[in-house]
Amino acid sequence: MLVGQQQYRTIWVLENTSQHLQAVAIIDQTKLPHDFDISHITDLQQMVVAIKTMQVRGAPLIGAAAAYGMALAMQHDTSDAYLQQAAVQLIQSRPTAVNLNWAVQRMLKLLLPMATTNRNQAAWNEAAAICDEDVLLNQAIGRHGLALIENATKNQGQNLAQNLAQNKVFNILTHCNAGWLATVDFGTALSPIYAAHNAGVNVHVWVDETRPRNQGASLTAWELGQHGVPHTVISDNAGGHLMQQGLVDMVIVGADRVTSTGDVCNKIGTYLKALAAFDNRVPFYAAVPSPTIDWSIENGLIDIEIEQRHGDEVAYMQGLALDGSLQNVRIIPLASQTANPAFDVTPARLVTGIITEHGVFAPNQLRSIQRE
Repeated sequence: MLVGQQQYRTIWVLENTSQHLQAVAIIDQTKLPHDFDISHITDLQQMVVAIKTMQVRGAPLIGAAAAYGMALAMQHDTSDAYLQQAAVQLIQSRPTAVNLNWAVQRMLKLLLPMATTNRNQAAWNEAAAICDEDVLLNQAIGRHGLALIENATKNQGQNLAQNLAQNKVFNILTHCNAGWLATVDFGTALSPIYAAHNAGVNVHVWVDETRPRNQGASLTAWELGQHGVPHTVISDNAGGHLMQQGLVDMVIVGADRVTSTGDVCNKIGTYLKALAAFDNRVPFYAAVPSPTIDWSIENGLIDIEIEQRHGDEVAYMQGLALDGSLQNVRIIPLASQTANPAFDVTPARLVTGIITEHGVFAPNQLRSIQRE
């Protein structure tokens, strides 16, 4: 996608470093939107830290980062013992997003039967393939989501061309960041929005701030602005009010894990948006590539481990000071305790549909993807 009119992916390989070893470049998302910083990851431990600290985040991107973490490990030690050790460290770095485990298991399945002398190059090739596949999946999600948006603009017999001629605004609300920053490129929830914008649809995005880490306010708003998509940042508690006022035509979110029955696990606060959408008859969609679907579980409330993150994310906020420096400030009393569940689960009954690379499916139709 675009940053200052230049095309970027969120993760890529740097060739011929000074040590004659490959490195991985990432956009450090902890510094956005005020500082566009590219970090170089040269070993397994650095990648584990990058995932834990959310320098890279978003289910598809975490999977890609984990795959490159395995490649970085093989660059230093191709033994079975280190391969297994690397897999464990990466899987444990963040527990909720299914793509991370999926990518690591895919790498293990390829590398373990292979001669140790062949593992290094094979690991880099497979990680690159995972990244390229993610881009294609997200582009397909964008095409299917665009069709949804176009159909939704047909109001009282009007067609898309008439709506465009009348400059009709189509308002989409999203939560957290499921754009290109959460993937290798194009995004999941934002991929249909980018496709609609590029197709000339007058789309506008309500961007939830997404406390406590503010990925909506800092990341979604930043990348939409870079691409020229009209958007407005709102407080997390404003979404229901906007729906009541008829100012939201559709909700599209991403997901870190979707069950085989269509329960959607996404950033904390998603469930509340789904409840408001259901009450106001606003269609609620989750956009996910198929690797985000966990076919092994059915009940998201019981079977999905919800990551509990450090309370400092609730107690402190990062912002740009008047002198131009990035500063953390405490916003709660020193004696107050915090709780910081990172995700919640939206039951399938509140979900209108799941947008995948295969098409749009009602939650109870997801199994048809697995049979393809």
